[in-house]
Amino acid sequence: MLKSILLVGAGGFAGSVLRFLISRYTALQWNTVFPSGTFLINIAGCLLIGIIYGLGIKQITTTELRLLLATGFCGGFTTFSSFSFEFLILLREGHHNLAFLYSAGSIIIGLAAVWIGLFIVRSV
Repeated sequence: MLKSILLVGAGGFAGSVLRFLISRYTALQWNTVFPSGTFLINIAGCLLIGIIYGLGIKQITTTELRLLLATGFCGGFTTFSSFSFEFLILLREGHHNLAFLYSAGSIIIGLAAVWIGLFIVRSV
């Protein structure tokens, strides 16, 4: 059990740090009210988790690797709380169309990214 906790913790640390760096980078590169950093992170995380679980279905990964990458890394990397907060900020600031585009795009493209990740692994 301790090994599992350490794997999830290490993955979560790496995912959180990468999320922070990507969010900062996108904020500096794109001066927009659209939360592009969180959007890109969540879509990339969906794609990655689809690939990880696809590899698990094919029995290419170990339980430990899935704990490290899916539970730990993706759990620390993606963030529903930031998505929800940024959606409410967009609404509060009067960007209603952008808020709904953000939420619909995150859900639809996120689900598609998980499916694509699974499809990629199944095709290989």
